[in-house]
Amino acid sequence: MMETFNENDIQYQRAKRYVERLRGFYAHLFVYIAVNAMIVVYNCANLKPGESYFEFKNFFTLTFWGIGLVAHGAVVFLSKNSYLQNWEEKKIREIMEKEKKDL
Repeated sequence: MMETFNENDIQYQRAKRYVERLRGFYAHLFVYIAVNAMIVVYNCANLKPGESYFEFKNFFTLTFWGIGLVAHGAVVFLSKNSYLQNWEEKKIREIMEKEKKDL
């Protein structure tokens, strides 16, 4: 039997948002691995005689996209940090109060 959740519940919304972030990160990771694997295979297949694969040009995409992937992971996994959650909740309350005043 599956438990049902109230979609207006704050904890449910927070968990749902986190799962969406995780799904986005895992999709990014999968594409990163797939594309870079194809690049490695292509580069290895097209090496000139005497040329080494271990040159910076062959690691350019891997390196800089990897930095972006690490940043994406940091955003996803560090968002569980209580400081960031408290900041987020404080900002939400602040915006809601401002919108009440504007009405």
